[in-house]
Amino acid sequence: MTDSTNTTRRDFLCTAAMGAIATSAASIVPASALGLEGTVAPSEKISLGVIGIGPRCTYDLKAMLQLPDIRCVAIADVQKSRRDQGKQLVDGAYGDSSCKLYSDFRELLDRKDIDAVLIATGDRWHAPASMLAAQAGKDVYSEKPCGITIELCQQLADTIDAEGRVFQAGTQRRSVTNFAKAVEMVHTGKLGELHTMHASVYIPVLENSWLPPEATPDPKVCDWNMWLGPAAWRPFNQKYVDGRWRGQWDFDSGARLLDWGAHTVDLCQWANKADDTMPIEFAPEEDKIVCRYQNGVKLIIDFLAEPFGNRDLHYITRLGTCPVRFIGSEGWVETGDNGEIVTEPKSLMQDEQYERVRGLDVGTHARNFFDCMRTRELTNANQNVMRKSHIASHAAAIAWILGRKLTIDPATEEFIDDPEANLLRSRPAREWAV
Repeated sequence: MTDSTNTTRRDFLCTAAMGAIATSAASIVPASALGLEGTVAPSEKISLGVIGIGPRCTYDLKAMLQLPDIRCVAIADVQKSRRDQGKQLVDGAYGDSSCKLYSDFRELLDRKDIDAVLIATGDRWHAPASMLAAQAGKDVYSEKPCGITIELCQQLADTIDAEGRVFQAGTQRRSVTNFAKAVEMVHTGKLGELHTMHASVYIPVLENSWLPPEATPDPKVCDWNMWLGPAAWRPFNQKYVDGRWRGQWDFDSGARLLDWGAHTVDLCQWANKADDTMPIEFAPEEDKIVCRYQNGVKLIIDFLAEPFGNRDLHYITRLGTCPVRFIGSEGWVETGDNGEIVTEPKSLMQDEQYERVRGLDVGTHARNFFDCMRTRELTNANQNVMRKSHIASHAAAIAWILGRKLTIDPATEEFIDDPEANLLRSRPAREWAV
């Protein structure tokens, strides 16, 4: 064996060793890809799509973007300006430019990689978009009111059940500590026997006047047909898409009673352990609607706030927006969005502790939704909870509209011996699809 042969062999072994080292180095996986060092592996992240991104959605989304196991991958909105603002928010949070944009949310729903959607359009779209999302295999977090009619609330709950999806209504006060503590005080008997509850709402309104017609914009800038969706057609006006749709019968829910009622009536349902039922009587009065449950508990829906005019000056109780009061034989508890709890007698709060947060916070509610996506359990504000509390609110609104006492069968969700009231359980839907 010659020296040249030995040199070649040594060179070969050296080259092989260096190659092995290089291969080993190339196979090292970053800790973030494995979910180490406090990170979440990409394969374990929930992919989120957003449908409708206005001010409320932005508030929700900012909380969701802070969750390490959630990745927002797409936004759909009929307005280009809002799409662009949403992308700037998401890409800024992640430090890249991967968020995709769509003007037609059905294209977003076609994506197989999206696990869940946040729906925060105007009221008219909540139920139809939620049902289409569920049928596309997505879990759904929908802003409230989740349906602008009793019929749509029923159809939405039935669709979620049929498709086996996880659903969370955006009634986030079910996940806020001061409201939960107030309900707990009822359930543990600290107030004695519950007999009366107060739910605050905006003063109801009936409005359907049209704003002056303006030139319909290019669909790439604002798709007016898609914006209207199932709502009745009317000429374009920029103020509608800027938010002036609120209070309009064609676009809003239950004479605007559900704007707060979807929260406050829902909390009263929870306190009365009535998530599977609702009041059986709804009697409108000048400044309230008096409701009665089959178990004898009274629910008073108080008209506390004026939704129009100077919104900065409308009446807010000292406990903040959406206050509720639960009254029992041994005392009462009241709380609202400022996080404070007030009781009478004051001794009821002795030894009671809770973390005081603002009722507008959506972080815990979103966390509950995403956790339930993994476990496939019911959320705090699931489709069954939404169904009964929303229908109760709609029934109260219909009683106010008709100006007379109504009775309803909680099982069939139909008004008893009142054909006119039953006609208001639904609305005709426009053929919007293109």
